[in-house]
Amino acid sequence: MNEPLIGTQLPELQLSHSQGGTLNLPQDLKGKWTVLYFYPKDDTPGCTKQACSYRDSIEDFSKADITVYGVSMDDLDSHAAFRDKFQLNFPLIADTGGELSTALGVYGDQEWAGKVFKGLSRDSFVIDPEGIIRKIWRKVNPTTTMASTYEAVQELKQASAAS
Repeated sequence: MNEPLIGTQLPELQLSHSQGGTLNLPQDLKGKWTVLYFYPKDDTPGCTKQACSYRDSIEDFSKADITVYGVSMDDLDSHAAFRDKFQLNFPLIADTGGELSTALGVYGDQEWAGKVFKGLSRDSFVIDPEGIIRKIWRKVNPTTTMASTYEAVQELKQASAAS
């Protein structure tokens, strides 16, 4: 699938996150490799599996100098409850207005149990140290996406260092 967003800069946005701060995109991501993973809803089965897989591997990401952010349209109170319940050790971005999700093509028609509704797709993005989107996965598997994103960032880092 051709992804027109690959090679483009993240939009300029300010979003709150679960660790009590504001993330200024793309400025605050500059200088480090970043994984932004989008998920539909806090404290639901698939989203919990996905978040816990990142939680359990966050030390590997940190040692490799890769930052991880989970993103959903849930508010900060919901994120705080989700974070606390599952001891999540990375920030959850509250994209309550859907600005980032819409800009990256994550928000739109979704289908579940035969019903179509507006919501977030389970998509993941790798952002380089300049704030440029380098890799995108659409409609990922919540149990395998963490390993895929980690491996992809390592490969992109090696390719970047070699050039």
